[in-house]
Amino acid sequence: MKITNDIRYIGVNDHSIDLFEGQYVVPNGMSYNSYMIIDESIAIMDTVDRRFTHEWLDNIAAALEGRKPDYLIVQHMEPDHSANIANFMAAYPETKIVASSKAFTMMGQFFGNSFEDRQVVVGEGDTLSLGKHTLTFCTAPMVHWPEVIVTYDSLDKVLFSADGFGKFGALDVDEPWDDESRRYYIGIVGKYGAQVQALLKKASALDISIICPLHGPVLTENLGHYISLYDTWSSYAVEKEGIMIAYTSVYGNTRRAVELLAERLRANGCPDVAVFDLARCDMASAVANAFRYGRLVLATTTYNADIFPFMREFIDHLTERGYKNRTVAFMENGTWAPLAAKIMRRKLEESKNLTFVEPVVTLRSALNSDSTEALERLSEELCRDYLAQRVGTDEQSDMSALFRIGYGLYVVTCNDGKKDNGLIVNTVTQVTNTPNRVAVTINKENYSHHVIRQTGRMNVNCLTVDTPFKVFEDFGFRSGRTVDKFADSQTLRSANGLVFLPHYINSFMSLEVEEYVDLGTHGMFICTITEARVISNAETMSYSYYMDNVKPRPETEGKKGWVCKICGYVHEGDELPEDFVCPLCKHGAADFEPIA
Repeated sequence: MKITNDIRYIGVNDHSIDLFEGQYVVPNGMSYNSYMIIDESIAIMDTVDRRFTHEWLDNIAAALEGRKPDYLIVQHMEPDHSANIANFMAAYPETKIVASSKAFTMMGQFFGNSFEDRQVVVGEGDTLSLGKHTLTFCTAPMVHWPEVIVTYDSLDKVLFSADGFGKFGALDVDEPWDDESRRYYIGIVGKYGAQVQALLKKASALDISIICPLHGPVLTENLGHYISLYDTWSSYAVEKEGIMIAYTSVYGNTRRAVELLAERLRANGCPDVAVFDLARCDMASAVANAFRYGRLVLATTTYNADIFPFMREFIDHLTERGYKNRTVAFMENGTWAPLAAKIMRRKLEESKNLTFVEPVVTLRSALNSDSTEALERLSEELCRDYLAQRVGTDEQSDMSALFRIGYGLYVVTCNDGKKDNGLIVNTVTQVTNTPNRVAVTINKENYSHHVIRQTGRMNVNCLTVDTPFKVFEDFGFRSGRTVDKFADSQTLRSANGLVFLPHYINSFMSLEVEEYVDLGTHGMFICTITEARVISNAETMSYSYYMDNVKPRPETEGKKGWVCKICGYVHEGDELPEDFVCPLCKHGAADFEPIA
């Protein structure tokens, strides 16, 4: 397969495999990808599984057309990619091997030969010229082994991403990318979100047109979609709005309670309810979907003074992969001594940022009036924000939304008549309570200030402590005049026709401007409240919480200069001009501090 004029696909498909890595069911097989870059020098990118030695070597010989390879680049030493290094070197003994120092150590362990006389050791930022093509190497430790490197070809703008952006399934099978890539990522790479985030940050500085992974299809279109999903998965953010129920049932009573709960959740506005019988489903798919959704209900029986084995296995998979930033509810069944909810919660308590929902639903053998009522209350609690988001809800005058205001962070949304817009503000204040008035102060340089001056309307969205930094990047570091901030977003609208955020808010208020106060650099809008809704009981994000827990730590080691206190941008140099404006968040010199 020809990828570019100079890059060929020389990998293989495997339809004989039943379990990948001895545990993941792969009904559509696997691909083991390898690539050849043909230039003045020829480079082979990785090998394939040992069961396909001759097929792979045949592919190489056909693509070489009588030439000989100069380099074998080993990005990852897992045997499904490295098993044929020794066989390749026997066939092409003059070839040099390009890899990280840790990879060469592993070659010695796997093959009893680290090929010392043919080593080219590379690390972060090192380059290799093939002629027209210059390859730049980036280290990617623990994505998902410690020796991993990825490779960027600046001529064809190709990222050879090792196991990153891989998926289950052979290349001659047509199937959606998202589901099998999610199952692959969560199962195999999921524990290493921080390391993937670090690699994505490096990749963001590259101009990438094609991604060539070691499993799955070559990605040539809509790269933003794939990169966005990887960002979501590796930051443990919610991918899809909805609720997942994972259960086990011995005699069917727990299953019937789960079915009733699913019915109630849908009736209360939950947009998607996914139900998994852990004894019968693909466990890897269940685990992947637990990370996909923001809310999880665990339902099982007390079994030998513990929990049912499939539920225990499921929770172990979650905690092993760093499950966090989610809402969890429990349903238990026990005829004489129900312990399941207590045990499940204890197994999850070391996970970070989990919200446990009350009530716990306890079945004594089977559903009765008490447990059915508890199930109803649990459904209402889990769906509180869905109910509040509904157009026409009775809770459009819930002035307790005012109590969510603090010295916090908010997204103010507006509309210029052509598109929706939003920006981050930290100056929202209640100024009177008879009638209820709110003051919102906005920098005049922001496009939203101009829009609100013209329209006299806005929505204030109160952000919660689980808001990821990406929200601040989207609404704080880009101008709505040049960017459509809601282009790829789900839009919910209040009665005034303006959007409110579907995620990461605990309330919002629709405001109508009564008075405007010119404050020089800023303008203050004095507003009445036309609509107020409380979405959830989640804690409002304060400015200090953002600074301590959300804003990334700036990379200042070894640098001399100034760092933006708002977004972390580093300006190197002895002096910071008085009129300097941060190119990311647009804050001025007053919001910079010297690097200590």
